[in-house]
Amino acid sequence: MNVGNCMAKNPITVAADVAISDAQAVMRAKKIHRLPVTDAAGKLVGIVTAADLNHASAPPATSLDIYELHYLISKLKVESVMSKKLVTVTEDLPIEEAARIMDDHRIAGLPVLRDGKLVGIITESDLFRLFIGMFGARQKGIRLSLLLPEKQGELAAVAGAVAKAGGNIISLVTFDGEDATNHYCTLKVEGVSKEALIAAVAPLVQKVVDARDA
Repeated sequence: MNVGNCMAKNPITVAADVAISDAQAVMRAKKIHRLPVTDAAGKLVGIVTAADLNHASAPPATSLDIYELHYLISKLKVESVMSKKLVTVTEDLPIEEAARIMDDHRIAGLPVLRDGKLVGIITESDLFRLFIGMFGARQKGIRLSLLLPEKQGELAAVAGAVAKAGGNIISLVTFDGEDATNHYCTLKVEGVSKEALIAAVAPLVQKVVDARDA
């Protein structure tokens, strides 16, 4: 799974000389929290977030009266608050690398470029939707969490046992275990009872951590 499979394509953009109030109106209307900023040629020159705009439009402590203050704020442009130090990715980047970059840089969205041109944006919301899909959270089944020994063929053995019991694996995700000798695995399985599923896999694993209808 790469960034291109998950990103929002042809994202809404804003020009650097747009008033902050207008950019805020766009975000509210489109229910988004960030806007890539492009120049007249369509080149990406910055990115601005709702937090950036809200901070800029918050009245500071000043001797100006409210009318003068609102007038000054109305003259502020996106370019005065946008971030120009851009972190970008390409469509062919593995999705887990995009997640790592977001975490490393403490950012919630990444513009996606193709040959230097903006073609999409991927955000933490896209990653949340992917996370939901990976766990089969919108499908009914038995959610089974296991602690497996770290040895070759273990996952294949578990999958074979599930199939032999009449189950169909909807999703399967693995995680680091308690130490280097094991790992956690969470499956969503349909077509078999919880009791039959546990009985099928228990002899193959170190521990059945959790089993529930989900």
